[in-house]
Amino acid sequence: MPVPKDEFDNLPPCDFYTPEELLEADQMYSVYEIARLLQGLDPNAEIDRETEDILLDWAIPWIMTNADDLVVGEPRTDDEPGYYGLKP
Repeated sequence: MPVPKDEFDNLPPCDFYTPEELLEADQMYSVYEIARLLQGLDPNAEIDRETEDILLDWAIPWIMTNADDLVVGEPRTDDEPGYYGLKP
């Protein structure tokens, strides 16, 4: 159910990192690592499964929105995720 805006003390703009701000140019990142970085966490931070699922809800659309600025590294093995990095 919608909530009136005046119920919130602060309404900052919905501003996300650009790929250049988030990712190192010489590194490739899994969607799980990008999800952590978007929340200001270390890419290797240990988080519980429920939290990771929520973070992925943010990371997947971010990757899709920024696809023009990214390259994709296919999984090297069947049990590895794909990787994303900055387009040169």
